[in-house]
Amino acid sequence: MKLRLMPVLLTSLLSVALLFGGWYAYRQFAVQEPLQKLVSSYEGVKDSHITIKRNEVTLKLDLQPGTKLRELVQYVSKEGGSAINGRTLKLDVEQHSSALLDEYWDKAMFSVAEAMESRKYTLIPAKLDDLKAEYSQYSAVTATTEIDDNNVYVSLSDGKESKFIILPRTAAAMGVWNNA
Repeated sequence: MKLRLMPVLLTSLLSVALLFGGWYAYRQFAVQEPLQKLVSSYEGVKDSHITIKRNEVTLKLDLQPGTKLRELVQYVSKEGGSAINGRTLKLDVEQHSSALLDEYWDKAMFSVAEAMESRKYTLIPAKLDDLKAEYSQYSAVTATTEIDDNNVYVSLSDGKESKFIILPRTAAAMGVWNNA
């Protein structure tokens, strides 16, 4: 039996194209697109981009001021559970901060880090409110804190701009906050 080279190559090439094309189509249309629609439909999300890797789903979000970040994470985890499928959910929030919000966070960071390190999370809202009472230029800043099993979410807003900070509750991963 003599094998002809051209039919074997064409069959192999067609099989590879069908296999990888099917995998890409499944991933794009059955996993990523429904998750994209789910996130984009949430109130307060201006724009979103989703990257799905083997062990991680990364959401790059552009949020409006006042968006409840913890509720968004819970909503995506619950409603998009089949698409996330055991992967860790990582958030990358685009910052639309102002100099006032950055200065406010810089002054609050030491107290917040101390509360995180001692695991006294109820001190965070009190420290943020104390800072507003101490400095009159921060009276227009609205600070909201929320917590879930994995993170502490701090949202700062002055009405026009906003700053979202996600602080991990695990002590080993805390270190210097690169998303502050």
